[in-house]
Amino acid sequence: MSDKKMTMLDYVYETPQAVRNNVKNSFNITKNLVDLFLKKDYKRLWIIASGSSYNASQCAKLFIEKYLNIEVKIISPFTFNYYESNLKDDDFAIVISQSGCSTNSIDSLKKLNELKIESIGVTANLDSDFKDYATHIIDYGCGIETVGYVTKGVVTLSVFLMLFSVEASYAKGNLTSEEKAMLLNQISDSMSTYEEITRNTLKLFKDNYKSFTSMTNAYVCGCGISFGAALEGALKIGETIQIPAVAYEAEEFLHGPNLQLNPLYTLFFIDNEDSTSQRTIEIYHAVRSITDRAFIITNNKTVDEQHALRFTSQPNPYLKSIYTVAFFQVLSFMVTNELHKWEKHPLYNKFKTLISYKSKSYIDREC
Repeated sequence: MSDKKMTMLDYVYETPQAVRNNVKNSFNITKNLVDLFLKKDYKRLWIIASGSSYNASQCAKLFIEKYLNIEVKIISPFTFNYYESNLKDDDFAIVISQSGCSTNSIDSLKKLNELKIESIGVTANLDSDFKDYATHIIDYGCGIETVGYVTKGVVTLSVFLMLFSVEASYAKGNLTSEEKAMLLNQISDSMSTYEEITRNTLKLFKDNYKSFTSMTNAYVCGCGISFGAALEGALKIGETIQIPAVAYEAEEFLHGPNLQLNPLYTLFFIDNEDSTSQRTIEIYHAVRSITDRAFIITNNKTVDEQHALRFTSQPNPYLKSIYTVAFFQVLSFMVTNELHKWEKHPLYNKFKTLISYKSKSYIDREC
């Protein structure tokens, strides 16, 4: 076994093959969840998740709604545990935690048990604490990441949820075998764009080294099919580079957040290449009148090459988030690595002793 210490970038490079393997094994890795889903005629899917698992679920949301024809509600465990747990008889709920040791997610499993509802835990670690609280525990096919910043887990979770929706829809007779095969091929093929974006981000980072390594804040704007990637982008920048970073729906950005802009602000936009594209490009160009630190994932030719991340468009727009997220994963790693900012403020250790959000088994494993 190799003693190499893994990095975020290593997991970025591992992601495409992991996805392709999971697509090939789509029926088997989703079977247990599909079987549970087929027990009733469910009308709404509750996804209870936090952090990168929440963002990954957002990346898959519109795909699930389109191909499984079901409403998707994504909710944080804390909100579910204390404020919104009014599940109906035709609601299907799953709790997601990559580590299977997040205390808020464990509490959500307990809440489902109290409500006499099957508690389904989806995780990357079947030996985690989830097994002690979930009626059913399901592996979403990521494997264990030894870096605290979820990377491969984001895309593999998004893809797992997409594969689940394809397999469940096919089992219900809503997709033909040809349609199912086409969707699976599209998901697998999208990883070529993920790899392309990885390469292009490394180049863009080099070309804009001064701007990226002097960021003091960041806005990430997306909408619809790209909003999950925007959420994860802001999270990754904030937790690694350790600067304030927030995500906004592109148009909502104009209703307040824009008022504080100045030439030192850094902004990232994601062009969906759909009916929202023109508006996104307009907002981007308007922002450029204030700050040169504006970048966009786009193929629009009105954007100069210095500030555009180009990519090969995929035929299925509902897959956009699972490859555009690579930009933020790679950029976050490169900036943090260059600035040697992996260490947290010394007082963060005190913070961790005062408030817990992972189970004791997880903490013991880290020590």
